[in-house]
Amino acid sequence: MRRQHSDIRPSEITSERVYRSRRELLKGLALALPALATGCTRAADGDAPATSAPAPADGTAPLAVAKRGAFSTDEPQTSRQDATHYNNYYEFGTGKADPAANSGRFRPRPWSVEIAGHADVTGTFALDDLLKNHPLEERVYRMRCVEAWSMVIPWVGFPLANLIKRCEPTAKAKYVEFTTLNDPGQMPGQRNDVLDWPYVEGLRMDEALHPLATLAVGIYGEVLPTQNGAPLRLVVPWKYGFKGAKSIVRIRFVEKQPITSWMRNWPQAYGFYSNVNPAVNHPRHSQAMEVRLPSLARNRRTQLFNGYGEQVASLYKGMDLTKLY
Repeated sequence: MRRQHSDIRPSEITSERVYRSRRELLKGLALALPALATGCTRAADGDAPATSAPAPADGTAPLAVAKRGAFSTDEPQTSRQDATHYNNYYEFGTGKADPAANSGRFRPRPWSVEIAGHADVTGTFALDDLLKNHPLEERVYRMRCVEAWSMVIPWVGFPLANLIKRCEPTAKAKYVEFTTLNDPGQMPGQRNDVLDWPYVEGLRMDEALHPLATLAVGIYGEVLPTQNGAPLRLVVPWKYGFKGAKSIVRIRFVEKQPITSWMRNWPQAYGFYSNVNPAVNHPRHSQAMEVRLPSLARNRRTQLFNGYGEQVASLYKGMDLTKLY
């Protein structure tokens, strides 16, 4: 007979060291992510995730922002209208207007995220628990698409490194893999075979720990609209925009480099690193110049690492960035 979740002692689920670590987190350390402080046990099979009031689908609920994040740019910001109505999000269609048009019925709450792989703290956690009492920052970053258009967007989120450190990855964790929701009922774009679903992305561990790498829950001071990746997405501003996995449901610590969705779909065009590099052309077009929306003129010179070279170039010292694209 299968025992109920409540009958299983924590010491039977995890090692004593991890159990005691969780007990310490329960004391409410100031910098702890509360999901790892209050919810660090695996959900029993069949348990429903914690619920909360649904967030407005159009992203109009305000968020409390504690400060502006490091490395934020002072460049003029793209309008909210453009940033939320000109998107690549193939789960809702391949046209730029499709995400806004087709995501109105998507339900971003309740939501849970699985933490898996080579880490001491794993399990399935309600998103609200992951975020509770965690200070959010406004992080204004340049974002560039491989199609040669760019925007400046004020994201609201926190460093991905904060979550990673609380998960206590083991020495085997060399990469972080992100898996997004696979739900054709809510995501009509997944009813075609433009990509293998679910969408998978990945970062090398040192990339994921870099302070620029962000888990975003908002945009323009409000919760993420569904067309921008609600309720949780990745933002990596020195890479092309497709590295920003949207609607994340699993974060897994792995030893081998993940095969990401676009690598699988078109490896000649999309490598694992996908750093912005104007010297490496896409098979269909040059990357040397770009359009800064809402302009229609390709008159802006593309910057290596999207202009964040001073912060991230050391991550790739000695690598051939024309081959490891």
